[in-house]
Amino acid sequence: MKKILFYLSLLCPNILFAQPAISISKDLTLHFISPERIQYVDISSKTLTGDLPLKNVFRLRLKDSVSGFSGALVTIAGEKFIAQYRIVPGEAAGISTIEITPSDTRPLDISGIGFSENQLKSMALGLISRKPDKRIEKQKAFGLTGQLNHVYTAGDYIFLDIAYKNTNKLRYDIEDLRFRVDDKKVTKASNVQSFELKPEFMLLSTPSFSRSYRNIFVFRKLSFPGNKVLLAELSEKQISGRVLTLKISYQDILDADTLPN
Repeated sequence: MKKILFYLSLLCPNILFAQPAISISKDLTLHFISPERIQYVDISSKTLTGDLPLKNVFRLRLKDSVSGFSGALVTIAGEKFIAQYRIVPGEAAGISTIEITPSDTRPLDISGIGFSENQLKSMALGLISRKPDKRIEKQKAFGLTGQLNHVYTAGDYIFLDIAYKNTNKLRYDIEDLRFRVDDKKVTKASNVQSFELKPEFMLLSTPSFSRSYRNIFVFRKLSFPGNKVLLAELSEKQISGRVLTLKISYQDILDADTLPN
C-alpha cells in the first residue's frame, strides 16, 4: 500500500483532469461503486467522512454538527485507474449512488501491480467454461477423486484448473482447501520444511458439493525447488472428515500452457 501511495503522489501532478461535480446534502449518503477493488481514497476536507463497507464501494457523508462546507475534492484509486470528483453542497435530487465509469477515470500503470481482480476473474471464467482436455495429476481416496486438469500461465500468473468428484452418497462440506509446498521425501517429521501458499485469486466460493466440484486458483510467480512438491489439500467439515491431498510437481508448473485467448 505504501508503494501505491508513493506512485500516486508522483502521478498526481499529471492527473488534474476535469472532475465531475457531485452534490451532497446533510441528509444524504453518497455511495461510489467501483468496477474493481478500491485501493486508496483521499478526501480533501475534514467536513466529509467516508469508509469502505465493501471492497468496491466507497461511502461518503457530511459530518454531523458541521456547517460551512464549501466543497471538496475526493480521489478514488482502484487497481488500474484513478478518478476524482468535486463534492459540492446542495440538493442531490435523490441521487445517492454514483457509478465510477471509464469516462471519469484515468489509467494507472504502476509496475508490479499486475492484473486487476476483474481481469483475473474474466480469465478464470474463460478457463472454467472450457471442457478439460488434460488430466495432469490424479489422486483417489475415500470415494473422492481429485485431479489437476490443466496449468496455464499469463504474465506473472499461474492458473490451476482443479476438479473433484464424489462417488459417495454423502455430500462433501468443504472445511478448507489449502496449498502448501512440502519436501518430496519425508524421512523425519522434525526435518520437514513446509510453507503455505495463498492464492492471489479464487474464482468460486463453493461451500459444498454432492457430485463434482471444479475451481480455478490463481497464484503469482509460483516456483519451488525440484525436490519439493505443491500439495492441494481438500478437507471436510466433520470430526473424522475426509481429506484428499493432490500432488502437483514443479514440472507440471514448468509445462504450463499459455492462457488461451
